[in-house]
Amino acid sequence: CQLSGLWRNEQDSLMEISAVRDNGDFQGKYLTQVTLAGGCAHTSPLKGTQQQPGEGGWPTFAFTVRWDKFSNATTAFAGQCFVDAAGKETLTTMWLLREAVESLEEDWKATR
Repeated sequence: CQLSGLWRNEQDSLMEISAVRDNGDFQGKYLTQVTLAGGCAHTSPLKGTQQQPGEGGWPTFAFTVRWDKFSNATTAFAGQCFVDAAGKETLTTMWLLREAVESLEEDWKATR
């Protein structure tokens, strides 16, 4: 499973990952169609790392996106890449978004 390339999710957001380095590190861009404030799509930088797959395994990976210029939030993604019998590559992920809040008392509402 090759992480590098262009990926599209169910909300039509796009992620482009540059080549994965020998140590598993990668970077790229995330073009989200979903924003907290609404409006048009925005491109933001991403950085991540891939665990090198073992014998017969599919690689796990994690990356963060700093929502550049339109939101004071960061999202962390963790997932795994799979290839089906037909050769189709699929990334499955879970994500955690953190927004900035004004005080410790508001901390409860900062994470989605």
